[in-house]
Amino acid sequence: MTLWFSSTPFRESEVLIGDPITTCLSPSVYDIICNLGFQLRENCDINSIVTQNGEVCWKTITDCVSYTESEQGLDYWGSVRLLGPVCEAVHSHFLSLTKGQFEIRYAPWFQWTSFPELFPEVFDALESLQSPAISLSLMKLTSCLERALGDVFLLIGKECPFLLRDLLASEELAQVFSQSVMNVLKVFVGSPCGLNLRNVLWHGFASPEEIPPKYCSMMILLTAGLGQLLKSYLQNTKLTLAHRSFITLANLEDLIVFPDVTYEVLSVLEEVMTKSAFILKIMLPYWEVALVKFKSHRFADCAILLLTQLETGLRNVFATLNRCPKRLLTAESTALYTTFDEILAKHLNDGKINQLPLFLGEPAMEKAAVELLISLAEGYSSRCHPVFQLKKQVLSCEESIRVWALLPFPEELTREAVRLEDNSETNGCHSLITKMTDELYHHMPENHCVLKDLDHLPTETPTSDTPLALAPRKLQPCRCRRRVRRRIVLEVLVVLRSIGKQCHRVSSQVTVASELRHRQWVERTLRSRQRQNYLRMWSSIRLLSPVLSLILLLIALELVNIHAVCGKNAHEYQQYLKFVKSILQYTENLVAYTSYEKNKWNETINLTHTALLKIWTFSEKKQMLIHLAKKSTNKVLL
Repeated sequence: MTLWFSSTPFRESEVLIGDPITTCLSPSVYDIICNLGFQLRENCDINSIVTQNGEVCWKTITDCVSYTESEQGLDYWGSVRLLGPVCEAVHSHFLSLTKGQFEIRYAPWFQWTSFPELFPEVFDALESLQSPAISLSLMKLTSCLERALGDVFLLIGKECPFLLRDLLASEELAQVFSQSVMNVLKVFVGSPCGLNLRNVLWHGFASPEEIPPKYCSMMILLTAGLGQLLKSYLQNTKLTLAHRSFITLANLEDLIVFPDVTYEVLSVLEEVMTKSAFILKIMLPYWEVALVKFKSHRFADCAILLLTQLETGLRNVFATLNRCPKRLLTAESTALYTTFDEILAKHLNDGKINQLPLFLGEPAMEKAAVELLISLAEGYSSRCHPVFQLKKQVLSCEESIRVWALLPFPEELTREAVRLEDNSETNGCHSLITKMTDELYHHMPENHCVLKDLDHLPTETPTSDTPLALAPRKLQPCRCRRRVRRRIVLEVLVVLRSIGKQCHRVSSQVTVASELRHRQWVERTLRSRQRQNYLRMWSSIRLLSPVLSLILLLIALELVNIHAVCGKNAHEYQQYLKFVKSILQYTENLVAYTSYEKNKWNETINLTHTALLKIWTFSEKKQMLIHLAKKSTNKVLL
């Protein structure tokens, strides 16, 4: 197979084929996962680990955790060695149970995860003795556990940590489950010094044969045991565990963009899988299972397997092209793993240009059947990418605010409403909006096409007196050619999406409240106090419309320049994050003030004036992403 990149042909075999790769685990990582837990051959009594009723005896497990001499740090290797026989006993125990016995004894203790139906599937995988199925189950289990632990964290904490290791190290979870229990989880999934099962699987380092099934069994038992501890904590504190909602694609438009994959395509895939040097032979079982899952319409399972193997394959190409073969392996605890962040980055850690993006380019392959696969890939348009979701959210909110201009208002009250608007604070708000709109105008892309770098945009410009009129009314579904390469980019996107969500809530509440009050006015059911509230609401609406539009425009422009955040140092980044979170706080307060229960319309004016001053002050420091991107462009021009 020949790959053509730019005008230079490369043979796949010349680039990728070398000595057969037998493992992607570094020697020490391989040793701790595949060998260390088997060194002690002593038998462990299952009755000392779990009772006949399925209650976990945590002391037996926590006593196996070793600590360094100072007792302030974990001895991961010593812990894995001592926990080996415990895991073996648990694994044998589960294999001795029927599925019915397993569900009777343990099913109640998985309810806290919000995905209890997963665990009978994991049990089936254990009984099948098929390595790829067990690895897939462990990936799903650790993902489920991470999200459930995040829900528990929010019983006490306010903002769930972004990283699993930080979540497991939190005081909040130690308060619920105890520190000794959290240390057990650190040994299995919370640190690169330990087994680190979650990361070595989700980043595609471990082949199916390298993950001992007994660790999957142990993770099942630990999850059940956590459910038991959580039940006691909730009973003592009288708290109720709330689960964060899952993301669902409810819009039919989002669901019909995926191309049909015919049996012809699947047969091509089967052929390519066995011949392509992109796929490591030790990982081929994952690809085979992924194909089976696709045929049986288990698309989530298929996606999990393919995403991890995409990372593995690209890492192999990355390590070969950049002549750094050791980067193919898992890193030691003192170094970072080579993940998508590094694989797709423009530069290597030493400042050299990463050869992978140059090598990939826009490929055209000579093998005729592969053209079908390429055409499917090129025809795909992203629907789940965070950039697309944010753009869609901004446009939806903007359309919602446009409806305000059509909201009815009694003509006989217009003069009185205008009089209420004529005050120093409201005038100050409008003055700030005008100044900021003028400032943002100078950062608009050519032809006023906001988000131009990320989409194919129409040329028409909507007619409106709101700041967002500078942006196009409609955005077509995007092909996100820019990749969210860094965690800080994703972190900023999350905050921006939260701002957009709150703006949309305000818009919906304003529309409902206005229609209700107008109906009451027509029906002559408004009391004197309600009439005054109606006037204050209308006065507030006339200010909030341009304010929210200004915020949406700001979000859109920052999104265009989102990758500029990577150029900030740690202090600058924290200041910027504090700034966008202050906007989020304003919109959250606005949601509360405009709710039917509070109706604090006068207060929204003071709240808005304070927020606009903060935005203007930060803008004056020239630290927004639009400013950084402009500085970068000026440097290039110079």
